[in-house]
Amino acid sequence: MSPAEALVDAQLVQIASNPLNTIPGVIAAFEAIDRALPESDGLKWFNQLYLNVTRAVDQSISGLHWNNTAWLARLDVLFARLYLNALRASLTPGQTAPGCWQVMYGARSDARLARIQFAFAGMNAHIDHDLSVAVVETCAEFGIVPVHRSPEYRDYTQVNQILDSMIDATKRQLMVGLLGNSLPCIGRVEDLAGGFGILAAREIAWTNAELLWHARSIPGLANRFLDGLDRAATLAGTGLLAPVGV
Repeated sequence: MSPAEALVDAQLVQIASNPLNTIPGVIAAFEAIDRALPESDGLKWFNQLYLNVTRAVDQSISGLHWNNTAWLARLDVLFARLYLNALRASLTPGQTAPGCWQVMYGARSDARLARIQFAFAGMNAHIDHDLSVAVVETCAEFGIVPVHRSPEYRDYTQVNQILDSMIDATKRQLMVGLLGNSLPCIGRVEDLAGGFGILAAREIAWTNAELLWHARSIPGLANRFLDGLDRAATLAGTGLLAPVGV
């Protein structure tokens, strides 16, 4: 690791270690990460997408009808914490991030990859592994059982509208190599990106949250369940990060 890379990683650890309690705080943390990362770092492209989505959610809270804005805002914060916790753990000796995050962090400088691969690999780890945990944590704080078609579920799915409106634009902007170069195998990258269905993944994550909620009452089951989610997300992330720029 070069001195410049070590300095960037130290900055990331510091940013990820700061407490988060509000959506504006989340946005500020993501903005700080974006400033710290060079364009040649694959993490920048997931973080930038996440930053744009969080800004859109923040703006929508006052512009759309929601059933439980306090619950939604808290979910956003706890969800972001899981990403930052994984980032800090991956860069701190003696700590271990979930495998699905390690796959992406380990490939951050691989110039054979496209920017969109990092964006989708990050979403894979965050949605397929972290999102159900965040839903359960949020519901526990509010004393609400996660139930399909509940008011909170309807708010959760309304966020899909925001995501759906941003995905096509994201694909167009990030369909280049990590270093900004054109891709000779654009079709292969499109196939990889198309293999990850964000809206379907979020629906599965809600179902997993319901299962995780009830699994907590059986000793050891919740941890085994999360281990299984991590293994599946790690496998998917490995596929999403298959080199294409060669």
